Amino acid sequence: MYDANKYPASHALYAEAKQYLPGGNTRTTVFEKPFPLYASHGKGCHVWDVDGNRRIDCINNYTAMIHGHAHPGIHQAVLRQMEQGTCFGMPTESEILLARELVSRLDSVETVRFTNSGTEAVMMAIKAARAYTGRPKIAKVEGAYHGSYDPAEISLDPGPQHWGDKTPNPVPYAKGTPASIVDGVIVLPFNDPQKARELIALHGKDLAAILIDPLPNRAGLIPASEAFLRAIREAADAVGALVIFDEVISFRLSHGGAQGLFSVSPDLTTLGKVIGGGFPVGAVGGRRDVMAVFDPSSGKPALPHGGTFSANPITMRAGLAALEFLDEPAFVHLAKIGDQVRKAANESLARHGVPGIVVGMGSLLKVHFTDRQPTDYRAVYPTPVEASKLRLFNQTLIGNGILPSGYGLMALSTPMTADDVQQIDSAIDIAIRAVRDMEPSHA
Repeated sequence: MYDANKYPASHALYAEAKQYLPGGNTRTTVFEKPFPLYASHGKGCHVWDVDGNRRIDCINNYTAMIHGHAHPGIHQAVLRQMEQGTCFGMPTESEILLARELVSRLDSVETVRFTNSGTEAVMMAIKAARAYTGRPKIAKVEGAYHGSYDPAEISLDPGPQHWGDKTPNPVPYAKGTPASIVDGVIVLPFNDPQKARELIALHGKDLAAILIDPLPNRAGLIPASEAFLRAIREAADAVGALVIFDEVISFRLSHGGAQGLFSVSPDLTTLGKVIGGGFPVGAVGGRRDVMAVFDPSSGKPALPHGGTFSANPITMRAGLAALEFLDEPAFVHLAKIGDQVRKAANESLARHGVPGIVVGMGSLLKVHFTDRQPTDYRAVYPTPVEASKLRLFNQTLIGNGILPSGYGLMALSTPMTADDVQQIDSAIDIAIRAVRDMEPSHA
């Protein structure tokens, strides 16, 4: 993708990284061939690479930096806490304050437990569901990403050769995943209420929980339908299973998260990213009786849970400051600019005659270069030609001052102004024009 002559500093850093890191990489999501661009610093909605190029950051560390970079209010909160210490073998008031803020925002959450990542939050939510129900299995949606815990990874990115019929096959994501893990996961087709009801009823006696992201990023950033969420809620209640909402990303949609925009309420919710103010964080919260599996006050709890850096005060203070600035006007602004970019991008696709659609909600958007109706993971699974279009689209955006994710996701931030949005729209139009010109009829 990148020319070493144009990005010599990034090229040199990658050459050194290969000596100490497997493949020169410690995060698979940021790996690129022949080498990635390395970040130097960020300010507001802009990020600079080590070769001095400035871009509007439209991925924001994979949706975590909702206030952009080096936000002065968050910065000051962190500095004040650093002067008092970074972490202790004791609880601090800061965790109470952040937990209280989360409980106030999410009607379904009565108590909270903090972790260090979204992966940990999902892991602890699944373990909590097992401890509460005494059952071993979970159900999840085909193509949905929920972090790196083995059961949550099942059927994350199955290719068409593994799909089977309308009942998805459970497919391991990582080589070496034990067969017992694969057998313990029921995979649901997204936005198919009837099939969800059937599968949950079929496996109900062994089912601890149904794990669902209301706006699953890797599965296409397509919103769950109200009928699908209702089917999951009703089927789970019928068999005595719990419903877990993964809001590690979708919590950024509104003051009450994605669940605040739907009529269905979960038993447990996992959180991360924006609630840490730019620091490592995760959280699981929910009904008081379910969360009681963590309670050590009467002896060893049903689910012991440690973590040296869980609820560390740096993260807690940064997260509290981030949520303070994530108020209703901020959500109005984010929704407005998200709508503007989605509208302009879809108009550009139509104007240039390029098959595709830009989907999403709030500050999240994703481009699909397909003429298929975006209903689920399979509908937007890219063909080789569509994948090559996306690569060209991303390369062109980067060359025109915009930083997207490698798989088409864009996450906007509160510092973005009307001028920034105009620049994003302009770069998207140029990138879509480049995709049009790659077609044989335009070559």
